[in-house]
Amino acid sequence: MKTRRILMRILAVAVVIGIAACMFVIGRGHTVYFDNKTLEVNGQTYKPFYKVEVFVNDERVARLSEEDRGMFSTMGQDFQMVLHITPTKDGKKVGSAVSMKLPYNMDGIIINLPALLNGAPEEEYLEEFIPAPAVEDETEDFVITDEFEMPSDE
Repeated sequence: MKTRRILMRILAVAVVIGIAACMFVIGRGHTVYFDNKTLEVNGQTYKPFYKVEVFVNDERVARLSEEDRGMFSTMGQDFQMVLHITPTKDGKKVGSAVSMKLPYNMDGIIINLPALLNGAPEEEYLEEFIPAPAVEDETEDFVITDEFEMPSDE
């Protein structure tokens, strides 16, 4: 009887740990940034498109002009998007579906769309977003006071 109770408790703990591990992977949130910017890597230049519309789950999440950045928050590792691209000002709109696995170790992910769609390797079009540290305003007014005021001889 005692052995059975211990085995049931071990089994219950294992099930809870298994569910927690699955939820950790499935429920992982990412902020995905879409860049329509010029990218130069190893002498190769990827020029931005005139306009790009990014659709996720049939909803437009970003509309980018040249040198723009958009963003979208998503859950999980699998990511699918549909891009409507206008390559030049007078160009015709072209659609492209993209599916990818998001890196598990990154919270903010930057995807350079021109490099991605022109066949660049993942290490060129995908990078981690690292926010710039806040710059403190150094123009604060300081008031200097004299704690030890000397009596005047008046």
